[in-house]
Amino acid sequence: MPSIFHPRPNYFPEVTSERSINMNWIVPVSRLLFSQIFIISGFNHFTSGSISYADSMGVPMADMLVPISGLVAILGGGSILLGLHARFGGLLITLFLIPVTIMMHQFWTYSNPMEAQMQMIHFLKNLALIGGALLFAFYGAGPVSMDSRKDRQAKR
Repeated sequence: MPSIFHPRPNYFPEVTSERSINMNWIVPVSRLLFSQIFIISGFNHFTSGSISYADSMGVPMADMLVPISGLVAILGGGSILLGLHARFGGLLITLFLIPVTIMMHQFWTYSNPMEAQMQMIHFLKNLALIGGALLFAFYGAGPVSMDSRKDRQAKR
């Protein structure tokens, strides 16, 4: 039975065409491109500048919550990158992005149109990232991942 720590059943057909086999490289490249923003920015959450910025945006206990959110982002991004418990990684990224999006990108509170536009762009970007994270939470890492390798070994 699928759970958050066990990948969902393989959604890819058992018999794949030559074309689909040659296209499997897209999956790890996609995981790399998706996860890099969380891994890179997660390390930035341990700096005094990020903590100060979050504090100025009204984040309560920013000195504690910002590093915790950085750790969550790094763990979730690393999980997706490696394809190891990627469903759980997708959930971590979703749990990271929801409060960050609501607290840090309140475009509706800005009176300066340029600042409001920039915050709206970040807000919408985060909504798109939440959508991607939810796909990882549902489908898992896909082929060419540590999760799929464990599944193949378990079937033997």
